[in-house]
Amino acid sequence: MYFKHLMQYKWYVMASLLMIVGIVAAALIQPQYLTDVLTAITNDNQDKIYQVGVKLVVVAVIGLIAGLINTVLAAKIAQGVTADIREEAFRKIQSFSYENVEKFNAGNLVVRMTNDTNQIQNLTMMIFQILLRVPMLFIGSFILAINVLPKLWWLIIVLVVLILIITAGLMSQMGPHFSAFQKLMDKINGIAKENLRGTRVVKSFLQEKNQIKKFDATSDELLGHNLAVGNLFAAMIPAFTLVSQLTIFAAIYLVSTFVENDPSALSSVASFMTYMGQIMFAIIMGGMMMMMASRAMISLKRIQEVLDTKPAMTYATDEVVDLEGSIQFEHVTFKYPNDDTATLHDVSFAIKSGQLVGIVGATGSGKSTLAQLIPRLFDPTEGTVTVGGKDLKTLSKGTLKKNISIVLQKAILFSGTVADNLKQGKPDASPDDLYQAARISQALEFIDQLPGQYEAPVEERGNNYSGGQKQRMSIARGVIKSPKVLVLDDSTSALDAKSEKLVQEALDHELKATTTVIIAQKISSVVHADTILVLDEGRLVAQGSHAELLQSSAVYQHIYETQKGKEEN
Repeated sequence: MYFKHLMQYKWYVMASLLMIVGIVAAALIQPQYLTDVLTAITNDNQDKIYQVGVKLVVVAVIGLIAGLINTVLAAKIAQGVTADIREEAFRKIQSFSYENVEKFNAGNLVVRMTNDTNQIQNLTMMIFQILLRVPMLFIGSFILAINVLPKLWWLIIVLVVLILIITAGLMSQMGPHFSAFQKLMDKINGIAKENLRGTRVVKSFLQEKNQIKKFDATSDELLGHNLAVGNLFAAMIPAFTLVSQLTIFAAIYLVSTFVENDPSALSSVASFMTYMGQIMFAIIMGGMMMMMASRAMISLKRIQEVLDTKPAMTYATDEVVDLEGSIQFEHVTFKYPNDDTATLHDVSFAIKSGQLVGIVGATGSGKSTLAQLIPRLFDPTEGTVTVGGKDLKTLSKGTLKKNISIVLQKAILFSGTVADNLKQGKPDASPDDLYQAARISQALEFIDQLPGQYEAPVEERGNNYSGGQKQRMSIARGVIKSPKVLVLDDSTSALDAKSEKLVQEALDHELKATTTVIIAQKISSVVHADTILVLDEGRLVAQGSHAELLQSSAVYQHIYETQKGKEEN
């Protein structure tokens, strides 16, 4: 996945590699010129000093320019690759079914597309700014250091071994902390999102202290891992410095023992120490980058996990066809992915095209679950759901969208305008379509009063509208394409009795050919339905008209009498 996106910027990559070669070459040449300068100073050769000084300046300028260009190229590569990966992950998430999203958790997916992709961006910057430079700098400095002072080759080996031992030890301890860090980021993001979304409940029930305590516990755990990594980094720098200083001291001491017999070694010691410094820098930076890269690799693995996940729901064809509005459930049983018990048990019924059907039952009886099976938000665990005589699993996504609309119990709007939200049901909706949908849903009365009307702004989650207004816009979004099947999942619960009645009358009058399924808590909402399905603990226990059920169904009678008593009180 990573290299696939990286290769889309191959020309930037090649140019960046060329600049890295220039940077390393400049760094390796400079100590050689330094040796020449010291030799010229020893021999009091002013012309040579000037010539070598000019060369040093030229090499430094070349290295500086190459470094600047490399930084720009690295930024372009990192930003481009990260943006591509983020977009690919988002497109993949859009193909997920409810089951996939619930498996990962929405907050977890947000962290993967933000924090994890940022880690990948940092990794890419490191690769093209430092990591690719390290092996070239190390090998070049190693060879040239031995060439400058062959007698001290073993000292370089000792330096390399000591630093590698320290780096390996620290890396082995940092890895688990980085892995725990990403999991805790998921957790802390979920707590914060849950708290902010439920801020009204938190304030109403004075839960601020409990929420703070919950957040602090996770935050402190995250802090512990960060401090552990920080302490390891804090120990690493002094350890590297100690090793390097002891090595330099040993080099100076050893040179002093044979400088009398080999005076040329004196002018070479400065270059030798510079090369040793570059070797140490290469190993230290390589070690640090590998430690930081280990965290980025975890992020890459998390993104790859998303990309490798197969959508739980697939479509057999892309063909878009028209359907009739008949609905049939044949021995349908459904169990949510993480549940041990089924929510629906062996449910069977048939609805004719154009009928108005109500579904009632106690809380938790499976009404909303049944509603979500009709537009194929979930697939049944057992049995078959058909619309227009076609098994939903044999239909394309376009066919389902064209023929079936569902208005969920919780009205969800997106930031944009009123028109933007209504057109989610029909992207090519005309102004007349918007007007008709708003009129049917009784949203016209407040939309006409808005500044800009259909171009009036909608804030995130529709927070600038009341619950009733959001529900009416959701209904408008569902009816705008005149679907063959319309499912209303308790979607008038926030409306007053008058508005609810007007919506039902408009649906009966304007959408006569549409099969309408109303899931309701109140029997008064479905009393005029052609047929009513009664659910109890996930089972279909009765069906018929209101009058028939009052005579034949004890469950329906109990619900009716309970609600009637409340209304009378």
